Amino acid sequence: MDKAEELVSLLAAKGLTCATAESCTGGGVGSAITSVPGSSAVFQGGVISYSNDVKANVLGVSRDSLSRVGAVSQEVAEQMACGARRLAMADIAVSLTGIAGPGGGSADKPVGLVWFGLATAKGVRSERRVFSGDRASVRAAAVEHAIEMIASAAGEEKAPGR
Repeated sequence: MDKAEELVSLLAAKGLTCATAESCTGGGVGSAITSVPGSSAVFQGGVISYSNDVKANVLGVSRDSLSRVGAVSQEVAEQMACGARRLAMADIAVSLTGIAGPGGGSADKPVGLVWFGLATAKGVRSERRVFSGDRASVRAAAVEHAIEMIASAAGEEKAPGR
């Protein structure tokens, strides 16, 4: 059983739902989850917010945050996750924003940098990771990590109404 299958089983067993807000992975997390039969019972939906306009207009990310700290930041990742959770009315939402490469990196924000946000009823948290490899490798590692984050949060959550 792969990680997405394990996640769908865990969410279903707990009666929880999830959603995504993706930038650098372009829908890869949602695709991985929805490739699993039965995922419609647990996956509410996702937003591919590749542009700053979609981050702001759809997910509610602050334009001030986008201009002050940039799209690839802790602040924006957290706001993306909160926006996805609210929009999808999901128990858990994960967000990813990063620099998959091969270009676009800097000293402060190297190629491979991905910020993750995770929003639950308990609040929002974030993680910073730097993955190595080419564009495909960075994106694949980010998808895998996001699925692990949702699973970890699901393990901590109580089923709704219990």
